[in-house]
Amino acid sequence: MEVIEAFQIQSFFLFGLLLFSQGVEEEEEEYISKLYFEQNEILDDSKFARYLESEISPGCQMPRLVGLNRNLIGEGSHRGLFSTIRLESLSLSSSSKEEVVANACEVILIERLPSGVFADPFELQHLIHRGVLSDAAVFGDTNLELPSFRSNRSLVEVHMVITSSMFSQDHKQLEIIIGLPLHARYQPLGHGFSRVEFNLPDILLRCRTERDLHKQSCLLIPTDQSVKSEEAATVWEVPCGKKEHAEIVSIVTFISAILSALLIVWTSVSSPNVAFGIELKQS
Repeated sequence: MEVIEAFQIQSFFLFGLLLFSQGVEEEEEEYISKLYFEQNEILDDSKFARYLESEISPGCQMPRLVGLNRNLIGEGSHRGLFSTIRLESLSLSSSSKEEVVANACEVILIERLPSGVFADPFELQHLIHRGVLSDAAVFGDTNLELPSFRSNRSLVEVHMVITSSMFSQDHKQLEIIIGLPLHARYQPLGHGFSRVEFNLPDILLRCRTERDLHKQSCLLIPTDQSVKSEEAATVWEVPCGKKEHAEIVSIVTFISAILSALLIVWTSVSSPNVAFGIELKQS
């Protein structure tokens, strides 16, 4: 009996270890960009492009990217970058709408942010909890307090699961709209505005096929036909502080800090609770 029990315990241990290893493998494959930043500290466009090509499943059928529209919405230092992706559903491995949804297909948008712009990971998690995004993660420089001249570039990977509501009425196209909240870092002192330019994102389609339980990724490359020439480069003009105002701002900030500290001390001393505590100690 002891031998049988020991064998059962060992079997359960090996089975649990197998499930754990599969779970770790799926977690590692969840984000395509994760492995790149484990091997590289800084985002380099050419290196990342080569890495992305190596992660694409060989021989996968490429769906046709019908259109890609980009709009930067908002004012000031807080904007929303909206990307509207239109795919030809008939080219999705000749699948029907029900088959695409059943295969858990998802569109992955990889936004390589330019220097001077960042995405807040906590804000993205809030959008995931609200169901606005299926999944999202920020890689690279995630220090939100650094100014633009001291920070490195970052990358945002957004996942959107394809649902039946994204298909057109004739089922020939599907449209995915992804909104990404962005924030501008503090720019160097100068005059006017600092020009921040966004290049085209990397778009991938990842599906789980019946033959393979693992998801296969296909890279969708935007072409001149799918992207309008005036929208190929999205520009954000971030206001810069003026050098002549730096001394005035420093003086006002210093005076405000001193006055605030004196006000806190005066409020603490003149508070009735403090006076009552002093009387109790004297008595």
